[in-house]
This record gives sequence, C-alpha cells and structure tokens, in this order.
Amino acid sequence: MTDAVVVRNLSKAFEDVQAVAGISFTVHRGELFGFLGPNGAGKTTTINLLTGLARPDTGSIRMGGIDCTDRPRAAQHLVGVVPDESNLYPELTGFENLCFCAALYGLPKAERRKRARELLETFALAAASDRKFASYSKGMKRKLTIAAGIIHRPDILFLDEPTTGIDVASARQLRQLVAELHDRGTTIFLTTHYIEEAERLCDRVAFIVSGRIVRIDTVEHLVQPVQEKHAVRISFATTPGDLQDGLSESFPTLGFTFAANDVLRVESDRPVRVGPLIRFLEEHGAEVSEARRMRPSLEDIFVEITGIEADAMRGEKEKKGGGR
Repeated sequence: MTDAVVVRNLSKAFEDVQAVAGISFTVHRGELFGFLGPNGAGKTTTINLLTGLARPDTGSIRMGGIDCTDRPRAAQHLVGVVPDESNLYPELTGFENLCFCAALYGLPKAERRKRARELLETFALAAASDRKFASYSKGMKRKLTIAAGIIHRPDILFLDEPTTGIDVASARQLRQLVAELHDRGTTIFLTTHYIEEAERLCDRVAFIVSGRIVRIDTVEHLVQPVQEKHAVRISFATTPGDLQDGLSESFPTLGFTFAANDVLRVESDRPVRVGPLIRFLEEHGAEVSEARRMRPSLEDIFVEITGIEADAMRGEKEKKGGGR
C-alpha cells in the first residue's frame, strides 16, 4: 500500500536561519502522525513545505504516490490544510465561508451547500451558520477552520497547532473530532507542542528540535522504557537549600532531579518509599507541600531525549509568531 506522505532530506533556510535541516520521515496511510516540538522548531515550516506554501531548498516530497517536489499543487485534491491561524473571511458567514472553500475544490453548488450544512451540524455550529465569521469565538473559529479544511473529504489532513489559544472545552471537543476523523480513515499530520495532546491522539510521534528530527517512534514504544520506572513528584512550600548531594548519599538507589527550585522529581526501578524521603527533607529544613506518585508518560521521554523541559513547552504554547 502506498504511503500517504514520504519526505526525504527536506531542508529550508530563511536568510541565516535553518528552519528545516535535512529531515526525512514517512506517514503511513490512515495514520495520525504527530510533529512535537517547541515554538521555532520547524513544525509550521514543514507543513508549509508539504502543502506548497513554501518551496524546499533541497529534498523530495511525495503525497499519495504523487511527486510534489517541483509540482506543489499536484496532490491538492488529496490534501486538506488547517493552518495555525484561520485563513477564512471575516466578512462572510460560517455557511458562506464553507461554500466558498467547497467551490475552490470544484464541488457542484448543490453538493457544497449540502456538505456545508452537514459540517456545521457536525461541529455544533449550525446555530451560528448565518453569523459573520468575525463574530465567532476563538473556539468556534478553530472549528470552522477545520470544517473548511475537510470540506472536500481529503485523504490527508494537515493540522497545525489545532488547539492552541482556545478554551479547555473547545480543545476537548476538537480533539474528539480529530480522533473521529482518524477513526474514519483520514491520514492526519498534526503539529503540536502540547505533549499530552500528542500522547492522547497520535499513533507515531516525531520529536523535532531546531529543524532536526531527533526521534520517531510509536507512542507505545517511546513510553515503554519509562513504564518500568517509578516516579514521585515532591513540591515545596518554601525553597529548600542545596540538598542534591545529601539526597544522593542517603538514598543511593534513587535518582533526583530538581525540575525547579520548588519541585523535586524522584525516580527508581522499584517503588519509592515516600516516608523516609519526606523525613529527610524536613529534617534538612525543607517544607514539603505535596508528594505524589507520577505515571510515567511521553513527557518524560521528550525531556530525556531533547533536554527541553515540559514546563518550558507549556510556557510557550500561547505564543504566536516566530514559530516556524
């Protein structure tokens, strides 16, 4: 079976910035493939290259078996694109926007009107169908933008940061809609810097940092090494002094990492006895506010492989601009 997307040695520079640096990957047909990395890692540039919005400096792109390297629009009929910021028209209504997008893909008038109504119902936007897009909330705008991206029932859907900047309820609904599209057989290429989103939705994940892919694997295989570990997160009400050496000497079988001044992560191959740890910390002047066992996750693997703290990723997630 033909793979949906095949990329080989793809590169793109903007003046002195190497946005994408010789990346290669394959997205299987029907797969939900995640591109996970911080702002500026090269996620949006990669989508722009794959969808014809930018030309690569080097490398090749095939989609649905079609060589798109020098013909970026050759597979346009197979592809739907949802950019990180809406590209719909604020002066048009939700219904008019969808009909206009359907017309661009050549759908006959009767079919595009029917399809627009169908998607407005699916995305719970029917009541707002006659309102101008400019009046929509962020969550509503995001949903309509996704609806526009799938108006022509594409085989391959590119989603660039689909849940960034919207409320929790809308994000949850969008993730459910993405999962349903995947269940129906749509191949989905998803960029995100929400680690929990990638873990929840994706079949495979590529970690991209500074334009380079540092790891590609299934979520199951990525988290397998840490599933055998035991971890405890200890939070402090007051910042403790330098305890690293004392902890390592007193508990030589445990691993200690201060994620921040007020958070200590403890790891072991065996269940961690929390009581002795708390007593040691309090005897050395620390005031512990919380100690809880942690379920190892994709976040742990991402931090280990990339060296980028998950808290730093979360701190960036509302930022726009510069996120090539």
